[in-house]
Amino acid sequence: MPDASTKPELTLSILLHKPFRLFWLARVSSTIAIQMQAVAVGWQIYALTGSAFYLGLVGLAQFLPMFLLTLVVGHTADRYDRRRIAAVCQVISGAALTCLAAGSYGGWLGKEAILAIVFLIGAARAFEGPTMLALVPGLVPQELIPRASAWSASANQTASIVGPALGGLLYAINPTAVYAAAGLLFFAASALVLAIRITRVPVKREPVSVRSLFAGIAFIRSRPEILGAISLDLFAVLLGGATALLPIYARDILSTGPWGLGLLRSAPALGALAMSIFLARNPLRHRVGRIMFTSVFIFGVATIVFALSTSFALSMCTLVVLGAADVISVVIRSSLVQIETPDEMRGRVSAVNSMFIGTSNQLGEFESGATAALFGTVPSVLMGGIGTIIVVLLWMRLFPKLVRIDSLRH
Repeated sequence: MPDASTKPELTLSILLHKPFRLFWLARVSSTIAIQMQAVAVGWQIYALTGSAFYLGLVGLAQFLPMFLLTLVVGHTADRYDRRRIAAVCQVISGAALTCLAAGSYGGWLGKEAILAIVFLIGAARAFEGPTMLALVPGLVPQELIPRASAWSASANQTASIVGPALGGLLYAINPTAVYAAAGLLFFAASALVLAIRITRVPVKREPVSVRSLFAGIAFIRSRPEILGAISLDLFAVLLGGATALLPIYARDILSTGPWGLGLLRSAPALGALAMSIFLARNPLRHRVGRIMFTSVFIFGVATIVFALSTSFALSMCTLVVLGAADVISVVIRSSLVQIETPDEMRGRVSAVNSMFIGTSNQLGEFESGATAALFGTVPSVLMGGIGTIIVVLLWMRLFPKLVRIDSLRH
């Protein structure tokens, strides 16, 4: 529950809720760190190997711990203090990035060491992500959850603009500086999360059992609209994710350097930030199901245009549109999951949701790297965009109830 002293008139500006404001700042800090790490690791791995497949392995190294730990993560988030779980994970990520900084400075950082440390960070993020998601409904009144989801998305996108650009600039100066700065940001995020003060109504803890471990999966399966929304995002981003190949586009197709890679990685976030701020101020009220499917369709079209572009300016514009379209489906899906899930289940449901997100993002990076190694970079991204459009049309037939959802009100 939010702080009892919060007055109704303050709900007009969600950032006036102190617990949510601290959460938002922590989200910005940790996401900037993640994005800086992504730019540095992507460029460093490609410089070391010259291999699209190794770029894919970076995504796989982040996905595997998330996939393997999903059930444990959800149960942990529903049984223990979510703030402390998130804070510990952020400290672990900060320590891992400090190791990357030391390795870069000492000159002993090879591709195997990078993948191993990225795997450790992936394990920490496997716990941090669902726990942070499960915190949101306890920070604001229920009627503000859609706005909170939009502002949470804006935190990600603000950081996703600043992080890659800052990471690319610092990497051009010195790789050690990128990792050191990202590590400090993770430590700052941990302090901000621990500063959050909320009153949580005690819930009866279920004994650990096979049934309780799989409860999140069972809950999602029992809600076709939630299953449809999550799986749509999974397959669309799994097929249409081109971000893993941005180092190749930056260096070999668009003929730019680390700074250009940073700008390319920032472009989707720029579009997403603008859209998330718009949605925070103007929440979607009607026809949200159709709007979500339309946004994913536009995501697929933008992916196709980006695949064929050889112009840096056109590629930037296309990625801005892609990011704006993506965040619409993210806000709708996130709000739907949070509103429909009881608090005692939010950790497990958020863990499954995060596993789907991780599958679409990290495993999508591996899929992009593998298909690029087999068919070439441009054909890989082009096939992904076409596949996304096919998924949209198929899901509209498989989940008609999701198409007909009109409002996000519970």
